[in-house]
Amino acid sequence: NYMLGVGRADCTGPVAEIPLMGYASPDQVGGGLLMRLYSRAFIVADLDDSRRVVFVSADIGMVSQRLRLEVLKKLKDKYGELYRQDNVILSGTHTHSGPGGYFQYTLFWITSKGLIRPSLNALVNGIVKSIDIAHQNMKRGRLFINRGTVENSQINRSPFSYLKNPESERSRYSSNTDKEMVMLKMVDENGQELGFISWFAVHPVSMNNTNRLVNSDNMGYASYLFEQEKNKGMLPGEGSFVAAFASSNLGDVSPNTKGPFCINTGESCNNPQSTCPVGGATMCMAMGPGNDMFDSTRIIGQNIYVKAKELYEKASQEVTGPLSSAHQWVNMSDVSVELNATHTVKTCKPALGYSFAAGTIDGVGAFNFTQGSVDGDPFWDGIRDQLLGEPSNETKACHEPKPILFSTGEMTRPHPWHPDIVDVQIAAIGSLAIVAVPGEFTTMSGRRLREAVKKEFDSHGTPRMDVVIAGLCNVYTHYITTYEEYQAQRYEAASTIYGPHTLSAYIQLYRGLARAIATNTVQDLARGPEPPLFNISNLTLVPGIAVDRVTKNKTFGDVLQEVKQQYREREVVEVTFVGANPRSSAENATEHNFLTVERYASTSDSWHVVQNDASWDTRFYWTKGLFGQSSATIEWHIPPGTEPGLYRIRYFGHYKTKLSNNRAISVPFEGTSSAFEITTL
Repeated sequence: NYMLGVGRADCTGPVAEIPLMGYASPDQVGGGLLMRLYSRAFIVADLDDSRRVVFVSADIGMVSQRLRLEVLKKLKDKYGELYRQDNVILSGTHTHSGPGGYFQYTLFWITSKGLIRPSLNALVNGIVKSIDIAHQNMKRGRLFINRGTVENSQINRSPFSYLKNPESERSRYSSNTDKEMVMLKMVDENGQELGFISWFAVHPVSMNNTNRLVNSDNMGYASYLFEQEKNKGMLPGEGSFVAAFASSNLGDVSPNTKGPFCINTGESCNNPQSTCPVGGATMCMAMGPGNDMFDSTRIIGQNIYVKAKELYEKASQEVTGPLSSAHQWVNMSDVSVELNATHTVKTCKPALGYSFAAGTIDGVGAFNFTQGSVDGDPFWDGIRDQLLGEPSNETKACHEPKPILFSTGEMTRPHPWHPDIVDVQIAAIGSLAIVAVPGEFTTMSGRRLREAVKKEFDSHGTPRMDVVIAGLCNVYTHYITTYEEYQAQRYEAASTIYGPHTLSAYIQLYRGLARAIATNTVQDLARGPEPPLFNISNLTLVPGIAVDRVTKNKTFGDVLQEVKQQYREREVVEVTFVGANPRSSAENATEHNFLTVERYASTSDSWHVVQNDASWDTRFYWTKGLFGQSSATIEWHIPPGTEPGLYRIRYFGHYKTKLSNNRAISVPFEGTSSAFEITTL
């Protein structure tokens, strides 16, 4: 028995004009909303409340160091020593369709246009709020664990790198991806369902880099389906049941199951360089199972949801035992790793290789670098040397055979470009050990890490531990490949920033944490060097919010393009309004809702909200015009089974205007479509 609490809070942030975080494509800028982003928090405490563990899964690309440090400071101000570095795990689902700009290291400023305070604040506040809700709703309850295989939802996107791993190791596994989902189910002592956390390794990149609508991708859609089912009669984002689909060792795992094809010729480009005969690597893109990216997101999300539902319903193995957590800060650019009694190797100062700029088959790079590049290109070398300085001989040698594109560990202006100080952390809930990793471990790296941690527990008297990897936690350090995969220098290897022995260093560090937990000596672990918090308030290339304007004879919320009078299910209702910058709304209200779909009830002569902007079936597009003018288009994709009747769509916004004293204020407004009828076939 434990005390359990769950909570969910909106962390969407600005849905327009902010670069989306994930594909590193500067022109992929937000232009509306498909689904809201949420932070989902789970607290487990001993009955005597001597120990607590907090796990948060947020619908964001990754947790940045800046985000973690600010969240922990807020928690400390609020709760004292209750929630700390060691017992709070913050994990990102790794959606590539959330707003960026919440990083303090310079490299991440390039594609997300700096540090964007409104974006960071939305995440900090949403995560803290979800923890507050969980904290306020603690009750006695029980935990159950289950695991099972998810089929038809992943492929390995760097199979040629995977094949570099020893045959003796590969032969122990039936697949080149981890298909297992682990599920931790929570119920209170009366049997009332509270929620669950599941972990599964797949990139949430069913939505590709042409997408402009903020959303939580396939994993978020799985959460949406589960929560909609359990919170009956509630709108999306409402209700007490919380379903988290958290990331794991997804480094080389894609949901685009049809595999890589040349978008210009249609032939396969499943080759070691992921390159096409015409157009090179930029033409090589992986395709999902659906007929477009929305459909693929739905199919993969549905697969994951269906498996989770089965595991949830059948979960019977109870989790019992003590709680503990261990955390250290480590200077990852300077770890000595003892490979064996005679052989010691070292990690390197951070650096990115050429294939980093090539991107992957899920999202190609901005320049046409090919993956698997093992010799530099003199033109780019020249640009890099002028811009960024030549890497030192020491760094070059340390990273061999990686050709270095950005020697980020040697770049310090205006602030360091990459972290040196990294979090390693494990939380144990009875027989479940959650290994919180600061990045994207590949399939085989994750297997080696889990095995090493399990072995460590075994040899110190704690056998039969379930070890699960939680991905993208606490600070972002790109990828972690095996030493063998590193030799191939595809994207994941080029992005293994601390060099060829990165994985070995992490294995050594996490074994140390596991040993401390197993032998009850966590208090003797060195805290390690504290990470820096750079003094940056807001440093961004994103333009300020201009004053919103309308054309003559029009006002905010007026309908520009009206709905049709009649629709059937599966058709799309579309209406366009005179709009205003959605960023004004985000800054005015954390819980702002841009739209509702309402159904008329003749019995009460009133309109009832049936969908909101968090619904999968609604899409909100914002289009910026000239001179401060803009429009908002709302689509409702009428789902099968929609009740016939009279409906309308409403739009809610804020426009920014200047008062006579030149102070800018935001004024709320709304618009309403004409009523339309949904008829049966």
